[in-house]
Amino acid sequence: MHAQGRSDAELVAASARGDALAFRELFRAYVRPVFWIAHGLLGDRSDAEDAAQETFATAWQKVRGLELAGDSALPWLATICRFVAANRIRARRREREHVAGSVDERHPDTVDVAQQVIDRDLAARIADEVADMSAADRRVFELCIAEGYAYQAAADELGIAHGSVRNRLSRIRTRLRSVVREEA
Repeated sequence: MHAQGRSDAELVAASARGDALAFRELFRAYVRPVFWIAHGLLGDRSDAEDAAQETFATAWQKVRGLELAGDSALPWLATICRFVAANRIRARRREREHVAGSVDERHPDTVDVAQQVIDRDLAARIADEVADMSAADRRVFELCIAEGYAYQAAADELGIAHGSVRNRLSRIRTRLRSVVREEA
C-alpha cells in the first residue's frame, strides 16, 4: 500500500484513466528503485537519472490498458528501464564506433521503448521468480529494489551484515536478469 492506502493495481487503474496524481504516487514509490536499476545498467549517475525520467515518461504513455500480472508495478517499470538503458548503451557504442571510424549497420540504433514494454507473460515470470525466492531474499528485494533502501539501511532493518545484503542483492539481480534475458 502507498501513502493514500492504494495498491499498485489501484494506482495503475487510476493512472490509466488519466489520474496524474495516482501516477505521481507510483512515480514517488518507484523512482528510486528505477534509478538504481538504471544506474546498475549504465554505471553513470547522470545517464541513470535521464533513463529513470524516460522510463516514467514511457510508462505514462503506456499505462492505459496495462493489467498488472502481480501486486507490484516494479517489474513493468524495470522492463521499460531495461529497454531505455539498452538504447543508451547502444548510443554510446555507436558513438565510440563512429569516433573509431567504423559503424556496424547490422544493429539498429535504438529500440522503440514504447513498443517493447513488458508483456503479461514476462511480468508473470518475474513475479513468479520473486515469489520463488527465500523469505530473506524477498525481503532484501523489497527493501533494496522496491523501497530503495541503501545496503546499510537494509542491513540494519534486517539485523544482518552489510555484506550479506550486498551479496544477496547481487544474486537476486543476476537471477532476475536471467528471467528478463529469456524474453529478449
